Amino acid sequence: MPLMAHLVELRSRLMKSLLVILILFLCLFYFANDLYRLLAEPLIAQLPEGSKLIATDVVSPFFIPFKLTIVTAFFLAMPFILHQIWQFISPGLYQHEKRFAIPLLATSILLFYGGMAFAYFVIFPLAFNFFAGAGPEGVSYLPDISSYLSVALKFFFAFGIAFEIPIATLLMVMSGVTTVAALKAKRPYVIVGAFVAGMLLTPPDIISQVLLAVPMWILFELGILFAGLLGKSDKNVSEVENQG
Repeated sequence: MPLMAHLVELRSRLMKSLLVILILFLCLFYFANDLYRLLAEPLIAQLPEGSKLIATDVVSPFFIPFKLTIVTAFFLAMPFILHQIWQFISPGLYQHEKRFAIPLLATSILLFYGGMAFAYFVIFPLAFNFFAGAGPEGVSYLPDISSYLSVALKFFFAFGIAFEIPIATLLMVMSGVTTVAALKAKRPYVIVGAFVAGMLLTPPDIISQVLLAVPMWILFELGILFAGLLGKSDKNVSEVENQG
């Protein structure tokens, strides 16, 4: 296909993705306040008695649930968006590349959602319990709804991306960028990098940083394990084909 045809196809797939996000947003907008209440539940459960969320901006009570609804629509549309990306790039792939790409694509979606669920059900209660109890005596803990949304989205993106580490590890090994042995040799640097990432991607407290860094390290080890198993499987298949 000529360049212009590729650009037209890309525009078409972008418009389809935006249309799906818009449809989901319109369906969810009526429940915008309910969505925010659901998102805030882990924090509300940790608030001291008599404390509650506040809005310090005039437009926050409307704008913050509105923003959350847009982000939720984007997250829900992620499988469709990735499918559109796959449809755009798949004609340029070889058959054996497609054989690996489809399972990896599906797994990456599940891992991203898994990271978000891990953040919501495990990290939120632990982190917000720490935040609520860490303040000095005599200070009222009244979180702002805008600040809370910003922190929550940062957690979601950080853990969603962190849970993609096994996929990234597999892709690096499969593409020949590195080897399992080389990754094992770089394990100390990866551990340090995980804690640096935890420091940069989470609020400035040691609890959140550790709760992100440790899963990243574990996921890296899982990526090495699966890459090693996949490499042995491919080697066995090649030996069988050579014998045949």
